Amino acid sequence: MLEVRNLCKTYKGKGKHSVTVKALDNVSCTFPKTGMIFLLGKSGSGKSTLLNMIGGLDKPDSGEIIIKGKNSKDFSGSDFDSYRNTYIGFIFQEYNILNEFNIEQNISLALQLQGKPNDKAAVEKILKEVDLAGLGKRKPNTLSGGQKQRVAIARALIKSPEIIMADEPSGALDSKTGKQVFDTLKKLSEEKLVIVVSHDRDFAEIYGDRIIELSDGKII
Repeated sequence: MLEVRNLCKTYKGKGKHSVTVKALDNVSCTFPKTGMIFLLGKSGSGKSTLLNMIGGLDKPDSGEIIIKGKNSKDFSGSDFDSYRNTYIGFIFQEYNILNEFNIEQNISLALQLQGKPNDKAAVEKILKEVDLAGLGKRKPNTLSGGQKQRVAIARALIKSPEIIMADEPSGALDSKTGKQVFDTLKKLSEEKLVIVVSHDRDFAEIYGDRIIELSDGKII
């Protein structure tokens, strides 16, 4: 399904006294087809870098990513675009929701980016899945943090991705609301692969089918 082999990534700082940081140091692991996998580690451990590499948002200096038997080294630019646009659904800590659009429009936007027509029935079905039924016409500024995060999940889901990647999805939420978001993601992980970057070990222990812990760019 998804495998990373010997991934390395170094970030070079700018300026005379800049520090070079080895964000990933020869990381290899295999992910299952479904389930909830947590990437844990302190700030700077490499967990978000690993997520960004797998998601095609950043490229490794060396190593390879195998997606459904195909090596990312053989990907063209358009292969990477379609991988990001159709295969993966991203959920970010800051929600990345457009305040000038209502909830329905925010979710439909993901379809438009794929060149697909608006599908109101599909949007309503997804809103129901994430417990936001009937809120499609509301503006984001009328929603709670937990509801906004569930809109972000709905927007990722409307593309019917095979993998959902969430970077600190509970980072801006209190623990009760964070639990609701993880309940939603856990339900989705029965049919999809959900990869979560988090610093919250408690949530990882409760919800994770597997925990991959990183430190200084290595899996420990």
